[in-house]
Amino acid sequence: MKQHVFRFIMIVVVMGVLGALDLSAQIKGNNIVVTVTPDHQDWNYRVGEKANFTVNVRKSGTLLDNVKVDYEAGPVMFPDVKKSTTLKDGTMKWSGALKQPGFYRFKVIAHVDGRNYEGLCTAGFSPEKILPFAQEPKDFDAFWKKALDEARQNDLNPTMVLLPERCTKDKRVFEISYNNNRWGSKMYGILSVPVKEGKYPALLRVPGAGVRPYSGDTYTAPSECIVLEIGIHGVPVTMDQKVYDDLANGELNGYWDANLENPNRNSYKRVVTGAVRGVDFIASLPQWNGKTIGVTGSSQGGFLSLAVAALDKRITFLAPVHDAMCDYEAEIHGVAGGWPHYFYKEDKAQGTAWKEQKLSELENMRLEGARYYDGANFARRITCPGWYSFGYNDEVVPPTSSYGLYNSVKAPKTLSLYQMTGHYWYQEQWDEWQDFIIKQLKK
Repeated sequence: MKQHVFRFIMIVVVMGVLGALDLSAQIKGNNIVVTVTPDHQDWNYRVGEKANFTVNVRKSGTLLDNVKVDYEAGPVMFPDVKKSTTLKDGTMKWSGALKQPGFYRFKVIAHVDGRNYEGLCTAGFSPEKILPFAQEPKDFDAFWKKALDEARQNDLNPTMVLLPERCTKDKRVFEISYNNNRWGSKMYGILSVPVKEGKYPALLRVPGAGVRPYSGDTYTAPSECIVLEIGIHGVPVTMDQKVYDDLANGELNGYWDANLENPNRNSYKRVVTGAVRGVDFIASLPQWNGKTIGVTGSSQGGFLSLAVAALDKRITFLAPVHDAMCDYEAEIHGVAGGWPHYFYKEDKAQGTAWKEQKLSELENMRLEGARYYDGANFARRITCPGWYSFGYNDEVVPPTSSYGLYNSVKAPKTLSLYQMTGHYWYQEQWDEWQDFIIKQLKK
């Protein structure tokens, strides 16, 4: 009997150890790595200058012999070279240049044991001279003034429901709602308010693209600021994940492209007004200090940060990261524009049609409608200080569109580049973003 008990105990111990190992030994990276590096540390070159790239394909840290690769090179999203070769010693050299300000990308895909491994590098050519192609509708300001005036005819009618399980020692956390652009058209979010009584600065967090629940922000200056994190789809933000998955695959599938040709029916009209009304909600809180409100977001949230800062002068700072939805129009001219790439035509014949203005009535309407929702047009209207950050290797939001909007901002601004990042964050980038926000909140 004792022997059986001992055996059972040993099995439990072994299983526990294995479980612990399973939790701690997480998958991280690949054994085969493709690196593409430029010969300028800052990845920047002058127009007409030659950028030299070096490719290394390594397995277990050493160069891999006789590896087959595909590669493409040229202006971002419009490569003019697409070829294949075999790297005998795992290395390759390439040179490229641009005759006008922009970004040149060299991308390599290695094929090893039936799997693909990718590396890329994107060089900037006089990026400080990039200007957006985005044109402004003559009634841009009037359009958005009317939209907000109409929305504000409706009382906020706010609700706040305490979420005890999400509260911390420093913050009370609520699921909130308020009216958007018409009565009953709701915006939902997660509000965190310091436990200690007092008057506080505030931060509005606007979301990236997608359909998801939200947990709220209790970590940004936890005892020193109010934070409102909003969703954009007019549904509660604390439901089961399956509800959001069903919406993403159903009613909200492709919401970013809905009614682009009609600016009054564009799905982003209620999104933008709802985000601005988030500022109204914050301003209605008795805990707000009446002075400081910042706005921040990444990707789609970067665009919304620009829009809110441009439309509401109560915003005292902004921090857009990897900002999407800027300079759509660039792609008509063969230059990479921002997500969702409404006008991207990979086929050169289609691109020529754009250039020659051989457009259908619907294409013309979509182009004109998109101008009301172009982040570059909002950027031109920003007056508060901002911290802007993005990566050169971003394949969702190309750096041409990010630099175009940044160069359009006339207000005080700081640019923090993390050249190697794609559409994701480095830890240092996250830390710098947080530091900027906290510093602004404490002013």
